[in-house]
Amino acid sequence: MFSYIWHTFFFDPVYNLLVFFLDSVPHGDLGLAIIATVIVIKVLLFPLSIKAVKTQKIMREIEPKLKQIKIDFKDDKPGQAQAMMAVYKDAGLSPFASLMVMFIQIPIILALGLIAVRGSGGFKLPDIHPDILYSFVPTPETVSMLFLGHFDIAASSLVLALVAGFTQFIATSLSLPKLAPKDPNAAPSMKDDFTRNMQLQMKYVMPIFMVFVAYAFSAAIALYFVVSNLATIIQELLVRKHR
Repeated sequence: MFSYIWHTFFFDPVYNLLVFFLDSVPHGDLGLAIIATVIVIKVLLFPLSIKAVKTQKIMREIEPKLKQIKIDFKDDKPGQAQAMMAVYKDAGLSPFASLMVMFIQIPIILALGLIAVRGSGGFKLPDIHPDILYSFVPTPETVSMLFLGHFDIAASSLVLALVAGFTQFIATSLSLPKLAPKDPNAAPSMKDDFTRNMQLQMKYVMPIFMVFVAYAFSAAIALYFVVSNLATIIQELLVRKHR
């Protein structure tokens, strides 16, 4: 059952989309095909992604109200839950919306990564397996592993890995909320310290980790990260502009 769902709704559609672009882009350039595939997937998921980003923004805006409710109803858990749900309702959001969007996107992104980078079930580019191609998707005559005729997409690329890390830093910086300066006179708070540490790791450690991962695997995964990060940056800027 899981295999049927995985191939029917995720792996096979993404594989066919990538092969379709391999037949359409100049010289069967796998790098260009990856870019086109990521763009199409991001466009299809754009409404869901925007909803997730808006949900995160609204959650940050109502966070002071939620904190005050926890203080006012610290001895009344049912009243606290009711008051918090009222705040969610007034803000017009579901607290689980962003989680649902995230879980919808994960298998699609995973499928693209498995196809373009690591191969799956014996499928590894540049070999094409016509058995799982849709009838309207032609088998490309050539598949070039040279991105723009220079970068071997199957090899490591330090340049693309560094660009992936840099774009990840920008995307994370835009998406993380700004924390208030730490008050030296305030009582120690484990929650605040944990939040600050997590933000520092996401902002500085995650991009460095991404550089190592992108360089260790291949230029294909680095290119995938770059395009995905740029799409995330555009989404964040659009939400900021319209909210």
